[in-house]
Amino acid sequence: MLQTEIKNSKGQFIELTDLEAMVAHRNQEICNDLGVDVNITTLTGITKRIVEQKFFTVAPADYLPVRVGEGAWASQLLTYRDFQLGGDFEQGIVNTAVNGGRLAEVDAAVDSILVPIINWGKQLTYNLFDIQQAASAGNWDLVTAKERSRKRNWDLGIQRIAFLGSKTNTSVKGLLTQSDVNSNTAIITTYIKSMNAAQFSAFVAGLVEAFRANNGRTAYPNRFYIPEADYNGLATLVPGTAGTFPVKMLDYLLDAFKTVTMNPNFMIKPLAYADQANNADVTGLNKNRYVLMNYDEDTIRMDIPVDYTSTLQNTINGFQYQNVGYGQFTGAKAYRPLEVLYFDWNS
Repeated sequence: MLQTEIKNSKGQFIELTDLEAMVAHRNQEICNDLGVDVNITTLTGITKRIVEQKFFTVAPADYLPVRVGEGAWASQLLTYRDFQLGGDFEQGIVNTAVNGGRLAEVDAAVDSILVPIINWGKQLTYNLFDIQQAASAGNWDLVTAKERSRKRNWDLGIQRIAFLGSKTNTSVKGLLTQSDVNSNTAIITTYIKSMNAAQFSAFVAGLVEAFRANNGRTAYPNRFYIPEADYNGLATLVPGTAGTFPVKMLDYLLDAFKTVTMNPNFMIKPLAYADQANNADVTGLNKNRYVLMNYDEDTIRMDIPVDYTSTLQNTINGFQYQNVGYGQFTGAKAYRPLEVLYFDWNS
């Protein structure tokens, strides 16, 4: 017979409600590894909330522009780029002493970039047995849990695509895997947090200059992304300042960027995907990658033509139910690749 009054380790009485006693009695007889049917005893307390699986999450839009809703249902996105072909400025100087002097001409050219749009969809199914068995636990909604799982699958997939690109489609690139972005391997050869005074000084002096030289001095950067394993150590003091005026490396670096770029809104952010340990499986990457870039959708952008949407749950026979979650996305694409610069080194 089910015991409804038990004592805890302190000798205090614990009383089960009728519902708890019923659930405990039922679940003593069955066991399932997936957690719908859980083998418990009257000593088991059923908490009022479910402990969900946890993933590290990064919002892609915090690192590159993400445009949502444009080009829905298309198979490709076409973006035009224009170029000014005016020649040298002084070619336009008019020589009035020459009869019938010809005027120099300016022109413009245009090219186009095609970015493939990827269609995505996953269904979920359940039946009356699933619903009733989950409901018997009193605190778990099977349909909500399945929908939450699928939405998380979409979120984490878009997150990885945004930074590393597709595992199976080589035309879908990420922020860290642009094939036409240049890589500098001279300025950063070790973790910033591990640099000595001379190395840190040379690094600070050379970083923005390398970016400016890369794009012909047409743009300044406004973002610097650092592998998280390095970023988390930048609270250490700038080498050589401990006994004088202590300054954290991160504070010094951010202040230097704001000063040189004349941009008080310059941002430095950690990026876990930039750690070699987290991108070792990516062909052509497998390194610690730092990114100095201009955050602007004309520079680099990801598109989500159709954001995550789910159809209505439906049934044909009244016993089995299903619906589909779907969306469309592209990879990241650098439209002005010279306004992005990688700094790479291997651990």
